[in-house]
Amino acid sequence: MCGIVGYVGDNKSLEVLLGGLKRLEYRGYDSAGVAIIDVDGHLGIRKRAGKLQVLIDDLEDRPLGNGATGIGHTRWATHGGPTDRNAHPHLSADGKLALIHNGIIENFAELKAELLAQGAEFHSETAAQLAFLQPFEGGFTGGLNLAVGDLTEALRRTVARLHGAFTLLVIHEDQPGVVVGARRNSPLVIGLGDGENFLGSDVAAFVEFTRRAVAIGQDQIVTIRPDSVAVIDFDGNPVETEEFDVAWDASASEKGGWSSFMAKEISEEPDAVANTILGRVADGLVKLQELDPIGDAVLADLDRIVIIGCGTASYAGMLGKYAVEKWARIPVDVELSHEFRYRDPILTAKTLVISISQSGETMDTLVAVQHAIAAGAQVLSVCNTQGATIARESHAVVYTHAGPEVAVASTKAFVAQVTALYLIGLHLAAVRGTLTHDAIRANVVELQAIPDKIAEVLRVSQGEITQLAQWMTDTQSVLFLGRNVGYPVALEGALKLKELAYIHAEGFAAGELKHGPIALIEPGQVVIVVVPSPRDPNSLHPKVVSNIQEIRARGARVIAIAEKGDAAVLPFADEVIPIPLAGSLFEPLLAVVPLHIFSMELAAAKGLDVDQPRNLAKSVTVE
Repeated sequence: MCGIVGYVGDNKSLEVLLGGLKRLEYRGYDSAGVAIIDVDGHLGIRKRAGKLQVLIDDLEDRPLGNGATGIGHTRWATHGGPTDRNAHPHLSADGKLALIHNGIIENFAELKAELLAQGAEFHSETAAQLAFLQPFEGGFTGGLNLAVGDLTEALRRTVARLHGAFTLLVIHEDQPGVVVGARRNSPLVIGLGDGENFLGSDVAAFVEFTRRAVAIGQDQIVTIRPDSVAVIDFDGNPVETEEFDVAWDASASEKGGWSSFMAKEISEEPDAVANTILGRVADGLVKLQELDPIGDAVLADLDRIVIIGCGTASYAGMLGKYAVEKWARIPVDVELSHEFRYRDPILTAKTLVISISQSGETMDTLVAVQHAIAAGAQVLSVCNTQGATIARESHAVVYTHAGPEVAVASTKAFVAQVTALYLIGLHLAAVRGTLTHDAIRANVVELQAIPDKIAEVLRVSQGEITQLAQWMTDTQSVLFLGRNVGYPVALEGALKLKELAYIHAEGFAAGELKHGPIALIEPGQVVIVVVPSPRDPNSLHPKVVSNIQEIRARGARVIAIAEKGDAAVLPFADEVIPIPLAGSLFEPLLAVVPLHIFSMELAAAKGLDVDQPRNLAKSVTVE
């Protein structure tokens, strides 16, 4: 949550900061602000509540002096409401120090009380100002004063007093050409330029200007100047860093003529699947060299897998469970990251924990990963973002290569995560000898066919789904039903509708209907049903059709997602959205696409912002 960007270099800070904030706004859009040391050496700030455009409009009306040193912030509110007063950056009392923050300072109340006793004054309700600003003014030993001398050492001594999660950037009028950042349990990435350097919450902050990046580790401080980058730990010891190349360019995070980022990203779902498969199949078999750090011997000896994630990622994990158990014949549990470590889970050296996070910075998932590693388990992470904290702290990582996902609600990330889990499942099946090579090849062929089939869904169904959404703008509640692999799809469909259209939506396992949820059915209730293929002899198709008849008898309006040619469902559904034929485990990758489109189109028909839904942020970097 919250997006931050820092810059030192030429006199173009404002352009860099606003461009970075535009690409980071998915992390929070309650307020935005910038602080710049201008060409005359004066520190100026501008900050406004509301989305970034409010700040841009303000800057057009009242220009701020440009310069070679600056920091910018877009906020998701935690402590203190979304007001001009609480927006970042915050200024010191003498107007010389500017500060921005991402995270939550858990001991801010204690620090505030200590500072109030010393006579400090506060000008916002945010944890950033309460916990950070006054220490720099000398309230704590090592505050920014002549005895300390420089900004880096002042920040190092200050962060020693802070508990919780934070990324902090500071600049000082007396030290132009310097930006100092510190991180604990919150993301920070360095961008390496030519005569200029950058800092950001992720690479999107600076990818317009450089694709060379460095991720800094836990409890580290970075100081950037136009011609140098230095990293130390919180004890002041130098730290060696490793550079990596960003695998996408700035154009990938632009709308490119689409009505919304979500529309663009849904259109990219075929590519997200294809790019996740790319380079990981040889001779029809799955080859995941990314798992080498764990080793085939360890994978063959596993006795249990636990998949952890939050929201959409957890639903992808449920589909992974179905596939891995079927193919690799190993028990799999799926748990919410934020519940996992607090119940003292049983973990051993023969347990594989698979974490799923699009950003690789989800705090709940990160602390769950750290707990699993401390308990001696092997940790494999599925992630979309290079250099992310979770990826670096895991024993192995499988990147999804879905490209940047800017819309807050995940779409293409979901299908990419499921694809990655299916590849892992087939790799495990080969290592453990639970499937023949021919059986693995047959499943690989099915998986490789999915991108073209998703493209067909997008091509054929878009218009019909748009019309459905338009007549449903007054709908107050939608229920989703599915069985087996259709159940996680139902949950994902309901979540998207909650996120985007702000209406009540629930996903149920269809078999649960008669155990309570059928009481919700009344005349006119819209129910979307994910119908399994009738071609599989073990299919639950007849039971789902019976479920449809049960709710139709009570007046429900039924929209069915069913494979082409399924005549059995036609008499009982009000609308049928067809999907191409696929194997039972691969149907979810097709069935979920109409639900993504539907949620987007319903939100658009209601006049809502599909890219930036209320109260949400893309990357949840606080617990």
